Amino acid sequence: MVGLLLLAGFGATYAEDDVEAKAKAGDAKAQCEMGHRYAEGQGVPKDPAQAAAWYRKAAEQGLAEAQSKLAGCYFKGEGVTKDLDQSVAWVRKAAEQGYARAQNALGEFYANSLGVPKDLAEAVKWLRKAAEQDDLRAEYSLGRYYLDGTGVPKDYVEAVKWLRKAAEGGNELAQADLGGCYANAFGVPQDFSEAAKWYLRAAEQGNAGAQCRLANCYGEGLGVPQDLTAAVTWWRKAAEQGDAQAQYNLGVCYKDGHGGVLKDLAEATRWWQKAAEQGYADAQCNLGSCYMNAYGMKKNAVEAAAWWRKAAEQGNAEAQYNLGICYVKGDGVTKDLIEAVRWLHKAADQGRADALVALELIPAS
Repeated sequence: MVGLLLLAGFGATYAEDDVEAKAKAGDAKAQCEMGHRYAEGQGVPKDPAQAAAWYRKAAEQGLAEAQSKLAGCYFKGEGVTKDLDQSVAWVRKAAEQGYARAQNALGEFYANSLGVPKDLAEAVKWLRKAAEQDDLRAEYSLGRYYLDGTGVPKDYVEAVKWLRKAAEGGNELAQADLGGCYANAFGVPQDFSEAAKWYLRAAEQGNAGAQCRLANCYGEGLGVPQDLTAAVTWWRKAAEQGDAQAQYNLGVCYKDGHGGVLKDLAEATRWWQKAAEQGYADAQCNLGSCYMNAYGMKKNAVEAAAWWRKAAEQGNAEAQYNLGICYVKGDGVTKDLIEAVRWLHKAADQGRADALVALELIPAS
């Protein structure tokens, strides 16, 4: 991701027939433009080595943009041998000249131990420099740092300030997180209408998390009129992108026949399987029930117990109860009353009254 940021964005400086002559004459901006042309194959055959060579000529003359582009070449190994040390050296030169994209990239290097030791204080310093120049990615990252308390004290008000700047500039990640701030009263009064507004902006850009949250708003009537058909539409978009919560919710809709879809247990199971394989505990629990009760598939008590175990180990109380009963009956597992008691106690501790009843029925050892 950092390498992409280093190479993103470029505008021609000279007329089309003037650039190469100026570049050969030593004009740094024209040399950088030639690098861009070879990198993108614009008017010349795409040639990463030529791109890097032209960027180097301009970079060695001190042009910050070219230094940042050359850093990107070294980061990605395009036209040069991949070399994180060289990437850091060139991006630092550009950052120290005030080039916002390079400042953002250098901040990411420090945050992710890329060519430099991890140093969150340095990361924040460089991200702030870039954010103060309206770099959207840096604004978003700085907002997330304040939201999470990463490298800075947790400060929701400051988080919202930077997320809003990035969101208003069109950053989909910031839009989704700003919606979350309004939904959860982080740094702003709780306002589900504002939450839904920002979720929609991010969702329309294809952000899967925002699509799922927007669907949740429609499903519960939070900030928008309740509309299960709209909820299913957005859950499906998110689910098809791999969002586990959306896959689970879409499965529930197929189980119940809600939101304009016909009841279809096989389809419900298909979506739960996708979510379960991503570790989503509620889907793992439901999938276990499908296997045990032959809902949309053949009965398989061993598979049922295996999925219930995965969910139970994540703290899902229903799965803990079901797994406990499996051990009581020897259904899908070897009968083991000690294990049964262990899992039923876990479920009972979370308020499952049926687990308490089951414990009463197990004879004392």
